[in-house]
Amino acid sequence: MGIDSGLANTGYGFVRSVGSKFEMVDSGNIKTAAKVPSPDRLKVISDTLDRLVELHQPQVLAIEELFFSKNVTSALAVGEARGVAKLVAANNEIPVFDYKPAEVKKAIVGYGAATKRQIQEMIKVVLNLDFIPQPDHAADALALAICHLRSRKLLELQERHTI
Repeated sequence: MGIDSGLANTGYGFVRSVGSKFEMVDSGNIKTAAKVPSPDRLKVISDTLDRLVELHQPQVLAIEELFFSKNVTSALAVGEARGVAKLVAANNEIPVFDYKPAEVKKAIVGYGAATKRQIQEMIKVVLNLDFIPQPDHAADALALAICHLRSRKLLELQERHTI
């Protein structure tokens, strides 16, 4: 399960590894209204993620590391939503893996400074889709899930060849 956390929009993406290929199981966006108090918005995110975890039974959560922004209020809101996602994972005994934005870009496109459009096009190819997943938050969450699966496969290869 990949999560692109945010208070207004939390993207989610579930990806399954099938042999050497990946397939999308589900993706979407949890949208909350700005007029609703922050605790209520966080509850909506938590409740929705709980339902999705129950439905899909993910083995891991891949989430983007929080980076500091010029807009402190926005960074705090992202941090709160990120904390909710991590709490849902912890409550369901799902290990959490954090990835830097450049790590995700490199895992998807092979280049740490790739554009959002390049990432979206590669997600479409990697998941063998006829469309680019929408909204952007869902595509970002799928990218996180793919990043983790590719990282895990690379580690498994390295472990098998360790002398």
